[in-house]
Amino acid sequence: MKTIKLLPLLVLAGFAVFGQTPVKGTLNDKSPSASVEKSVFGIQMSLFGIWGHNETKLTNQIALRSEIGFDSGIWGGDFYDKIGFLMTPVIIAEPRWYYNLNKRVKKSKRIDGNSGNFISINTSYHPDWFVISNYEDIRVISDISIVPTWGIRRNIGKHFNYETGIGLGYRYIFAKQAGYLENKSEAALNLRFRIGYKF
Repeated sequence: MKTIKLLPLLVLAGFAVFGQTPVKGTLNDKSPSASVEKSVFGIQMSLFGIWGHNETKLTNQIALRSEIGFDSGIWGGDFYDKIGFLMTPVIIAEPRWYYNLNKRVKKSKRIDGNSGNFISINTSYHPDWFVISNYEDIRVISDISIVPTWGIRRNIGKHFNYETGIGLGYRYIFAKQAGYLENKSEAALNLRFRIGYKF
């Protein structure tokens, strides 16, 4: 009789002990730390271009982002018949440190698709391959820039996201290729706001 009365208590105790398994997306002392995803593919766009990207996991908090796409620009004024528009190819390599993933998980915030705050080194190259423009005989001068950047990435639903960031760095312009006497360097600003789709 005593055994029958103790059985429900043992069952409840078992649920209490084995029910402490951490919920997916949370942290405790026994669970692994939060991590960037193994590989993320997506496309992003803004007023200043369109880019396809991949982020590949290097460590739990560091991903290597690679991009290829088009940067765009507009110009105008009294000396032009119409508003000028151009798009030029760009290749980008950007290691990113997502430094607050553990904190976001502890607060039950999403980190899927590498949603978090990051610090990166944005390295971009504009080759002088071709230009898409509403003016003829437009060309760009090749340049390379290295810009330390701080940014955030957040999800909107399952597939959409937005990303914003700011950084200041260095640009080297290969002006000799375009017939100038010497190459030149200058400060480079990385100011971004993009809307994206994750595949």
